[in-house]
Amino acid sequence: MKKHLLYFSIIVLAISCSSGDKKNNDPRTVFKYNEMAGITSLDPAAARSFENIWVVNQLFNGLVQMDDSLRVESSIAKFWNISKDGLNYTFNLRSDVFFHDNEYFNHGKGRKVSASDFAYSFNRLLDASVSSAASLLSNVDMHNKNGFEAVNDSTFTIHLIKPFTPFLRILTMKYFSVVPKEAVAGYAEDFRRNPVGTGPFKLKIWEEGSKMVLVKNTNYFEFAGSDRLPYLDAVSISFIKDKETSFLDFLQGNADMVSGIDAINIDEVLTAEGTLKEKYKSKFTMQTQPYLKTDYLGFLIDENLEIVKKSPLKVKALRQAINYGFDRKKMVKYLRRNLGIAATAGFIPPGLPSFDTNIVKGYEYNPDKVRALLISAGFPDGKGLPEISLATSELYLELAEYIQSQLSEFGIKIKIDVQKASVLSESVADTKVNFFRKSWIADYPDEENFFSLFYSKNMSPKGFNYTHYNNPEFDLLYEQSQSELNDNIRYGYYRKMDLMLIQDAPIVPMYYDQVVRLVHNNISGLTSNSMNMLSLKKVKKE
Repeated sequence: MKKHLLYFSIIVLAISCSSGDKKNNDPRTVFKYNEMAGITSLDPAAARSFENIWVVNQLFNGLVQMDDSLRVESSIAKFWNISKDGLNYTFNLRSDVFFHDNEYFNHGKGRKVSASDFAYSFNRLLDASVSSAASLLSNVDMHNKNGFEAVNDSTFTIHLIKPFTPFLRILTMKYFSVVPKEAVAGYAEDFRRNPVGTGPFKLKIWEEGSKMVLVKNTNYFEFAGSDRLPYLDAVSISFIKDKETSFLDFLQGNADMVSGIDAINIDEVLTAEGTLKEKYKSKFTMQTQPYLKTDYLGFLIDENLEIVKKSPLKVKALRQAINYGFDRKKMVKYLRRNLGIAATAGFIPPGLPSFDTNIVKGYEYNPDKVRALLISAGFPDGKGLPEISLATSELYLELAEYIQSQLSEFGIKIKIDVQKASVLSESVADTKVNFFRKSWIADYPDEENFFSLFYSKNMSPKGFNYTHYNNPEFDLLYEQSQSELNDNIRYGYYRKMDLMLIQDAPIVPMYYDQVVRLVHNNISGLTSNSMNMLSLKKVKKE
């Protein structure tokens, strides 16, 4: 293994050094990145995965968007008004936004966007055969009123049944991009690979599994000062599945950015402290910041299920003992090179306003508490405790082995069940495993999205409450928080809910992730935010 890493290191350095001397005489600026997971659809209605979302963000726009501080700002909507009762959201649209040119428009020329286009786009999301976004619109009044109302060409109103504070943030999701009826009807199911949007780029080529090319939309409506965006001429996406090959491609200069710790050879480029090695600082920079993502272990705790009745994990004291039984800080330091933060608070990650370690104190490594809780659970020093199976995927095996090793010191025997990621997801959703590794990435920047995992009405298989946590007091606070317009009161509800999760221990928070990107030094204007959104409209390449 060490020989392999050394060989990799030598080859990488040689390639990266030689590539930096090459001259590129092509005046066009093309931003390049690799997508290992692949892209399945360019229809905003299918913008579920990050791979799809990143590209859709270059091709489409919605009413509103997020800035890098996760504040909601205007996009196609110039401004908006929310009624005092929180039930009506009225958006005034720009008059200079046009769809990309396309054969389904008169003379192939992209037409102006109107409020009726948003009414059509949003109503389309209610069809379960088209999108999984319908649940996000369950609070829209489709019975007493026309929930999505085009008042006139430039005024669009959404009517809600009851106040829902996170609603404006939900509208920043790429699901809620505007699409033209003509193109959707014309391409039918093939709209997924023939996107027609309003974004800074438009699709030029998509050879599935091979390459994708986006080109500049010269009629894009956003400006930076007097400069019309975007600055880049094109975006090129490759689909190399092998991590080492993909990373070599980046170091060779054939890609401008690589994103995520799982796509980076950390032994090659990072120090033991998680900083960029000196020899690479002249070639690229490392961008890091908090990520609205919590990695955790989950317990299935629904005692109505046969699989739980036979499991010792139904005992809360045992679940608490497991939470105290391993050192999260060492895990993040040695296994993740400090890329992340040990989850010693609750389920809510840093970057959201209710995060407060002075109020929400979670679990830290504490051997004395582990031993006391094992006695309370009826398993002193682990005696009488059967082996516990932990389901995980290959990617997280090392973390699982670390936890397995630490818990064994207290007589808690863990068997690691490695499953394919897709199989594991199904097993968790179908309540076939008692103990499993999962993560939750924010769909939109609000704590409500995280707590929805523990709302009793969201129990799997139809929902995503995979632990089957059921606490009436928690549910009440969750419901109250949704309609509370006072931020301070709402954040108080969130902290109480987080404390309940710590006490009841349906999960083991492991770490709060970080956005990690390596970006070549000839790239400027590439910012990031805690949602890990990729925005290329302000990027320049020298």
